[in-house]
Amino acid sequence: MKLLLRTVRYALLSVSDKTGILLLAQNLIKYNIKLIATSGTAKHLSKHGISVISVSEYTSHPEMMNGKVKTLHPKIHGGILSNDSDKVNCLDHSFFKIDMVITNFYPFSEAIEKKRKIIDVLEYIDIGGLALARSAAKNYTCVTVLTNHKQYPMIIAEMKKFSGSTSLETRFHLAIAAFHYVYEYDKKIFNYFNEKYIKTSKNQINLNKKNFPYLISSIFLKKEDMRYGENQHQKSAFYTDLQVYPGTISYANQKQGKKLSYNNIIDADIAISCVMSFKEVACVIVKHAVPCGVAVSDNLTNAYNMAYSSDPSSAFGGIIAFNKPLDMKTAKIITTHQFAEIIIAPVIEKNALIVLSHYKNVRVLECGYVFKKSSLEFKKVNCGLLVQEYDNRNLKANKLNIVTHKIPSILEVKNALFLWKIIKFVKSNAIIYGKDKKTLGIGSGQSSRIFAAKVAFYKAQEQNLNLNQAIMASDGFFPFRDSIDFAAKLGISCIIQPGGSIHDLEIIAAANENNISMIFTNVRCFRH
Repeated sequence: MKLLLRTVRYALLSVSDKTGILLLAQNLIKYNIKLIATSGTAKHLSKHGISVISVSEYTSHPEMMNGKVKTLHPKIHGGILSNDSDKVNCLDHSFFKIDMVITNFYPFSEAIEKKRKIIDVLEYIDIGGLALARSAAKNYTCVTVLTNHKQYPMIIAEMKKFSGSTSLETRFHLAIAAFHYVYEYDKKIFNYFNEKYIKTSKNQINLNKKNFPYLISSIFLKKEDMRYGENQHQKSAFYTDLQVYPGTISYANQKQGKKLSYNNIIDADIAISCVMSFKEVACVIVKHAVPCGVAVSDNLTNAYNMAYSSDPSSAFGGIIAFNKPLDMKTAKIITTHQFAEIIIAPVIEKNALIVLSHYKNVRVLECGYVFKKSSLEFKKVNCGLLVQEYDNRNLKANKLNIVTHKIPSILEVKNALFLWKIIKFVKSNAIIYGKDKKTLGIGSGQSSRIFAAKVAFYKAQEQNLNLNQAIMASDGFFPFRDSIDFAAKLGISCIIQPGGSIHDLEIIAAANENNISMIFTNVRCFRH
């Protein structure tokens, strides 16, 4: 892009946030630039000795309705939108060509954060500022538009370099920033009213907070192009929210290793979400979007060893996630046990990173600690979008429904709740066996519950893991007693499940016959 410098002769200033505006104005007048400003900005600059032409003086028209209408005038927008071929119009209608616009908008976000009433929030919806930004951005070939005080130092430096002029490349990038600023501002307004979901009934406005928005609008920023998608013949890219939070794959900082793949990101997201659901020291190993080993312990090394021993064959080439800083000892243990695609922790200690640096193919991610939990979950379908509340519901021991004659022990309840935290991350139909805060067998993605129970058993059997006195967790109710009878043969002592089958009485009777305690959660946790 060629320089195509434009000299600034007239600048219009209309800012709500006056951060840095004085310094910018002081630099502009060094180049004999005439400043036109709205009343609040003019007052601020004049107080500091800066000579300013007020908008009212320039337009020969007073501000109206307590300042609601200031810059919506032909002399303003004619000056901003004019180009070199409009000199006759400028003369005929007595307006100057405005070469620079500095504006930012009323603080709408602050107004809604303070939970003001709608009638008060309306006063914080900017009109003129957005029009200024759009006009200036539209005419970027001739006009420089600034919409953020962080842009001021850059433009001061450029004007110093080019003796009061700006380059086309800078004007173009500033125009993009202005359009994005306008978009984000309008989106906040739209979201505010949309979330209120205003309904008119009998001429009354009802604000229904329980409904999902009538419309959803969002924007994502491309973080990187992927090598390929789910399969090699598919192109893909990774996009993130504009605001990303610690404790997420989108926030994670890669310390070493090859670029993440499409599948890596999916697996890592599940691993992080699962491990961060625990307060105790935890380790989660994920393979093909399904946990294959999970454990909690008093230290990281023990947690890893326990998770790994659940299913070593599936753990090979898996994603290992921790919810506490990764130390050198644990890093060494991992490298002696297995190959891992990715190792993730909130913090990677320096000595641990030195150990892992000898294994260049291992991707190491530092994800930070959870700052903000997700509230909504989205799933794209052809020509549509499914939206639901994120499954953040936690069970409490004193709220559980014990439905059998046999009462589970305190230890059994703790282990049952441990498995329940995990099973929501396992594809349905899902069954998990576990005890001593460790998974012993995970059966996932089966079309029948009895097959999920058998797959979980085969996993445990493969590692010679003893299921006697273990806990069984099911993500959905049992339609028949076959799974209960199968569990009894394995020595299962307690079962946790949602309940809700038309055969619940038969299921409970089967548990009683086999001296198994059973907990109903009254909450299902399918994952598709």
